[in-house]
Amino acid sequence: FSDIQGVTDVLCEACDQLGWKTPTKIQVEAIPVALQGRDIIGLAETGSGKTGAFALPILQALLETPQRLFALVLTPTRELAFQISEQFEALGSSIGVHSAVIVGGIDTMSQSLALAKKPHVIIATPGRLVDHLENTKGFNLRALKYLVMDEADRILNMDFETEVDKILKVIPRDRKTFLFSATMTKKVQKLQRAALKNPVKCAVSSKYQTVEKLQQYYIFIPSKFKDTYLVYILSELAGNSFMIFCSTCNNTQRTALLLRNLGFTAIPLHGQMSQNKRLGSLNKFKAKARSILLATDVASRGLDIPHVDVVINFDIPTHSKDYIHRVGRTARAGRSGKSITFVTQYDVELFQRIEHLIGKKLPAFPMQEEEVMMMTERVAEAQRFARMELREQGEKKRSRHDDDDTEEAIGVRNKVAGGKKKKRKA
Repeated sequence: FSDIQGVTDVLCEACDQLGWKTPTKIQVEAIPVALQGRDIIGLAETGSGKTGAFALPILQALLETPQRLFALVLTPTRELAFQISEQFEALGSSIGVHSAVIVGGIDTMSQSLALAKKPHVIIATPGRLVDHLENTKGFNLRALKYLVMDEADRILNMDFETEVDKILKVIPRDRKTFLFSATMTKKVQKLQRAALKNPVKCAVSSKYQTVEKLQQYYIFIPSKFKDTYLVYILSELAGNSFMIFCSTCNNTQRTALLLRNLGFTAIPLHGQMSQNKRLGSLNKFKAKARSILLATDVASRGLDIPHVDVVINFDIPTHSKDYIHRVGRTARAGRSGKSITFVTQYDVELFQRIEHLIGKKLPAFPMQEEEVMMMTERVAEAQRFARMELREQGEKKRSRHDDDDTEEAIGVRNKVAGGKKKKRKA
């Protein structure tokens, strides 16, 4: 990193310790411009080292003029916020940088306390940050020097526009702004006009592309045999680590139970899980204690898990661009990887759209269909167990809410039930 003009020795050492030997393309382009104090709009695909491209200039500026509540990074998902925070802490550990993660799903009180300590860097999802700006006494961003919007296209797609507008109104106009986005959408252009002053554009890839070292395949299957094919592939490629994308929280949960019944170490990650469970799942997978992570698109963006060998699109993504983000979880930072997309009779058009977007015709994944079909009975039994477990989980959730009604139905007077409710609350 000492090759990049102007990066101080302390930060170069920090990069070395993290094992960042050579800067990525976006870092080479963006960091010198950022150090000159210009606004940046960075277009770069996922896995290209964007976090380093904005973290290093911010930390360097912080070294020159130390100040609390110095920078704000907005991100679309909670997991991404924690990941960015880890990188800031790691890069800034030798210079004592404190960061706070402000996201939904976590207790606001403890966040207010963290903000009262005035961290140097706040990494936040827009909704929860607005919440604190409106309700946390004594907290404001009037002294802010840097604003970063990471995955800006996704922030705006998740309809955080009103929140972003509110944030832009309460932070100083006189600041540096970095906008990073994998794709340039109309909304991003509008935001660029509103938030940036004659920015320098750093584009690493203008067309949509997937990494060279990624081997991409598809499998054409009748939809009723999807589970069987999944089990076959996991057995064929055993010893690899997998990330399997499903379209809904429910399907993620069902498939995880199905695979567990067949003896695979699979864990789910989706939006209906509590934040602690989500982080727990991720950490187990990162620590290689589990080899299969089943996820909804909550995990397709930005998550950097170095050792994903195979990405399986169990349910084909309805937005072609999500395909690029999903398969971008493997073959990161120069390593190789595989992706396999399941295409049923209902997905043909979506699949053609994906091929059109990436400008490639994908080969079929080689397999022995007789071998697959030999597994149908075992899989059918596991499906039955998984359905029962799902039903039980659902009933447990429901029974937590419904048990008072049953007492009333037996004819217990309301008063008694009322007393019970109070006790339960206390």
